[in-house]
Amino acid sequence: MLVATESQRSIRQQDLKRLEELEAKEREQARKNSNFTQTTPAGWKRMREMLKNKATAPALPLYMFLAEHIDPTCGAVVADQKFLAEQMEVSVRTIQRWLKLLEDDRALVRIPVAGRVCAYALNPHEVWKGYNTSKEYAAFFTKTLVNKDGDVKRRIMSMFSAEKQAELTEQEQLEAQGQQRLLES
Repeated sequence: MLVATESQRSIRQQDLKRLEELEAKEREQARKNSNFTQTTPAGWKRMREMLKNKATAPALPLYMFLAEHIDPTCGAVVADQKFLAEQMEVSVRTIQRWLKLLEDDRALVRIPVAGRVCAYALNPHEVWKGYNTSKEYAAFFTKTLVNKDGDVKRRIMSMFSAEKQAELTEQEQLEAQGQQRLLES
């Protein structure tokens, strides 16, 4: 027969409580489906049709890349064409061709941000990550995909007053630098 002290009992109860909290967090994450992109039957149908069509088949990898990187808060990816070309290991011209194919096929909506930087939104009835399709508006609070550039900090800081620069945390400064890089591309 095991005899546990009050101290051992208390430690075990704390361990069980932590385990319960961890399981609750995991259940919540699973409920939100935050670790993967949702594809509806219409999305799968689009991909099958794109594969069959010689004109649109080459654009399928870009469609899938955008689907994989959609930001769950707005259903879009903000990136410049050069970045997309580097990620897909093709030329910028090829990215431009693929984007036009996807737009013409109504698989993608391109929303200009600045220069060649755009927000790319796929049809939320086909592919989504936590996007609420009943919204009447779209606020693009997204992760922004960019390459690192040493010139970024100087440019972004020029946008802020001295008071605002002092208020920014290091993380906010890094995020602002990425946004500025996109605006100046």
